[in-house]
Amino acid sequence: MKAMILAAGLGTRMRPLTDTCPKPLLTVGGKALIEHHLAHLARAGIFEVVINVSYRAEQIMEALGDGARYGLSITYSVEQTPLETGGGILNALPLLGEAPFLLVNGDVWCDALPTPTLVPQALAHLMLVDNPPQHPNGDFSLEQGLAGLDTPALTYSGIAVIHPALFQGCSPGAFALAPLLKEAIARGQVSAEHFTGHWVDVGTPARLKALEDFLTSSTHRFNEESP
Repeated sequence: MKAMILAAGLGTRMRPLTDTCPKPLLTVGGKALIEHHLAHLARAGIFEVVINVSYRAEQIMEALGDGARYGLSITYSVEQTPLETGGGILNALPLLGEAPFLLVNGDVWCDALPTPTLVPQALAHLMLVDNPPQHPNGDFSLEQGLAGLDTPALTYSGIAVIHPALFQGCSPGAFALAPLLKEAIARGQVSAEHFTGHWVDVGTPARLKALEDFLTSSTHRFNEESP
């Protein structure tokens, strides 16, 4: 399985930190936010990674290179202007191939990257988490392994397995991923799971600071070092 990390956003909610540094390169826990994803991917046995870049793309590509020092092979999908989540994925599909791939938002952090196999009828498998304070109403429901649109009780984590067929019929350009997911959910073609590990939407300087405090805490270091 290949992976795609979404890293082309402007990071406006992170200003002024992102005025001179793209959000994926903001440091937390001693390394860039995106490097945590790369480490998790290598541990999960996923070694081919596509990263879409736009805002300060050169900084990201220079910092990460070809991925060799992470034990990975990194390919970049360069966008002259940001294509949003859906458009960015569609633009990168020639690099991802025809098989399902792991999708990871570059501005989230979690302590694991589950990589389930899609069930035959599914076009996507979503990792859902408990609703965070900044998103109390949630995104989707979960019943018998399928994502639903009624009575949202959980939040989409920004981590999913996606089948390229989800984008069948889409035209190039900027568009969001969410409408495609909702259409597939309405057809019963999206499975899901409830992830209960530590997860953070690193969307603001305050949440970045909270994650830094967590990653440097003695409890987290003990858990990371334990067999």
